[in-house]
Amino acid sequence: MKYLLLVLMSILLFGTGVGAQEIPDYDLGGASKPGPMLSFKKEDQYKRVHQSSLRFILRNELDKTERFLDQYLENHPEDAETLYMLGVLHTQRGNIAHAESLMKQAIAAGLPAGRLVAGPREMFQPLEKTELLQNLMSQHANRLVHGPLVGNVSGSTASFWARTAKESELEVTVTDAVTHLVAGKSQKTKSKAGEDYTVVVSVSGLKPNTEYDYTMKLDGRDCVADNEQRFRTLPAKGQAGKFVLAFGGGAGYVPQNERMWNTIGSFDPQAILLLGDNVYIDDPESVVMQQYTYHRRQSRPEWRKLTARSPVYTIWDDHDFSCNDSWGGAAIEIPFWKRDWVFPIFRQNWANPGYAGGDALPGCWYTMSIGDVDFIMLDCRYYRTNPKESPRTMLGPVQKKWLKQQLKASNGTFKVICSSVPWDFRTKGNSRDTWNGYKKEHEEILSFIESEEIEGVILMSADRHRSDCWKIARPNGYDLYEFNSSRLTNQHIHPTMEKKGAIFSYNKPQSFGLVTFDTAADDPQVTYEVVNIEGEKPHSITVHRSELMKK
Repeated sequence: MKYLLLVLMSILLFGTGVGAQEIPDYDLGGASKPGPMLSFKKEDQYKRVHQSSLRFILRNELDKTERFLDQYLENHPEDAETLYMLGVLHTQRGNIAHAESLMKQAIAAGLPAGRLVAGPREMFQPLEKTELLQNLMSQHANRLVHGPLVGNVSGSTASFWARTAKESELEVTVTDAVTHLVAGKSQKTKSKAGEDYTVVVSVSGLKPNTEYDYTMKLDGRDCVADNEQRFRTLPAKGQAGKFVLAFGGGAGYVPQNERMWNTIGSFDPQAILLLGDNVYIDDPESVVMQQYTYHRRQSRPEWRKLTARSPVYTIWDDHDFSCNDSWGGAAIEIPFWKRDWVFPIFRQNWANPGYAGGDALPGCWYTMSIGDVDFIMLDCRYYRTNPKESPRTMLGPVQKKWLKQQLKASNGTFKVICSSVPWDFRTKGNSRDTWNGYKKEHEEILSFIESEEIEGVILMSADRHRSDCWKIARPNGYDLYEFNSSRLTNQHIHPTMEKKGAIFSYNKPQSFGLVTFDTAADDPQVTYEVVNIEGEKPHSITVHRSELMKK
């Protein structure tokens, strides 16, 4: 009830905080002014349709929302998400029998049943005593609501994220996939209602580059496995070899495009890097909205199948952190939602190796390694300041100092700096939302790489709804290559950029980046391939280690 009261209060007081832009209500919502009537246009994006509906439900504008959803359902018969949202609406009206009927129709239309167990719980309290919810809760007594999601894998450890139906103790046992001998067990760890019934457990003492199976227990009972539960540990830190990872961003919820996770899985990547706009929230002051957007992705069977095997590493960008082209500002606790809502909810939904300085210094930056390749994951939103005012910073002084320390300390054959926004100034015209708005800091970082003679740097980024490759000319050092991809599932596209200087640029259909590192080669190399949702590879480039050093 606490969260719902906070949400209702925020609806009355809404202002998206430092750096927020005023955007039409259908596209973002939550503005302090009433905004236009809900209406649907052909060009509207599916990921926004039900978010806007939920936002109006939270405002208690139920008649308007019901008319909109009924009309949408007429044009899209048996759309599961619309039936679900109508069920939410009638729950708020107190029409419990009708709400239950709509939820049953939604499940029949393909909505994963776990969506109703997950909630958001504050919205579903009136349904708790219905036969439908009681049956679903019973079915999830020994079954996860969401997950398992593998994360924070190294050569010797692995973490496992899950969401449970009630506060439950989770224990994971890992066995060698060949010998079937037990390789390690996690501690029993309890999911908590205050953390949206999520839990992360870890297992250590594993061998590098080894295939393992894992099983789970909930409150001492064997947990039903909905997917194959197998993963591979990463190569030992510093070990040369060959591995493949997938990366991208721009993963708005679009049911017909969720098969992208199957496409990625078909390449069996040893890691997946999600570099921002991972779920599209655009509502930092609504806990319910944040939970809703995470739940609908985490319920998808394609997502669950992939992430039960391939470890996921994430950072956020504007649409997960706040709203379009936003910045958080220099202060840790201003706006209040950064530390109180957005940061803890992000942390509840992933199993990353770290989260900046934790509660004392929130953020999503951290490092991880795969063999002898080091990855530096940046937070480009929490401490970003207004690009039109001085002093201007993307990272903030603490993170920038940390970045330099990590670069200088790295012995990796390749050092990959992952930013949620593009490095090359040409990617978004005159927009100041990319590093283009922070030219001085951009130059400071790239000059540091040169002055400290740091070799082997590769840049990765997301944000633009396409897949690009760029070369940033550096007259005082070696030229830097940037791999950019951010149209995993999105409908919306940005124009291709070959005429602006991109080595290649691709925007139709959805795509991700497949990156192969081969550091055991005589001249270590990294190959970036664009892979579309059909599994086709329209573009690729190979960069050798010998190119990434001062001549």
